[in-house]
Amino acid sequence: MSDARKAPRTTTASCSDVATERQPRRVRRPAGETREDILNKAEELFRTRGYANAAIADIAHALGMSPANVFKHFHSKASLVDAIAARHMEVKFAGLASVDSSRPARERLVDLARHLMASHRRDLEENPYIFEMILLTAKDDLQCGHRYRDIVRSALEAIIVDGARDGEFAPQDSRRAADAAFYALACVLHPVMIANEQPDILATRCEEVARLINAALQTTLDK
Repeated sequence: MSDARKAPRTTTASCSDVATERQPRRVRRPAGETREDILNKAEELFRTRGYANAAIADIAHALGMSPANVFKHFHSKASLVDAIAARHMEVKFAGLASVDSSRPARERLVDLARHLMASHRRDLEENPYIFEMILLTAKDDLQCGHRYRDIVRSALEAIIVDGARDGEFAPQDSRRAADAAFYALACVLHPVMIANEQPDILATRCEEVARLINAALQTTLDK
């Protein structure tokens, strides 16, 4: 018997089996981790390139995935903005806890207005891409905008309720009063106003508006 006959026969199927056994299986990542990766990369590109110059395809390419995979988690650029702004907002409003609830309500209202305006000013200087995103998606009525209003209104309402209880403010519908105060403060908190006004003028206006709100709250709005 020749050596050729003695050699073991290797079939195509057996080679394929070995290759299959050696190839590691791709681990599927949790959807939450993929979503976070997309948000982080989108925020990075929006910051460096500008919101208008970064497309979904750019985000997908940077992550080594298909645009369809990005759209599976975020159906549009506007929904990405919504999620990024909401995440950023949680950090921003953590500072509201620093407003001392033991101080008189009139002082707390001024402190709240100052805190919010200063926070927005820092964003304009340190994170201008966030302002760009918000301005360019204003027509989309994002959920983060509603969340922002709810948080500020709730903070204002809590101050008004405490002020009425302590005799600083006249008894009134605290929710209506908080709504009115929120819209009055829009002249120093809205991104357009902050972006187009000098910081010192804005600071003075903030003080004046907060004092005006305090004065109005001392007279009942009920009829």
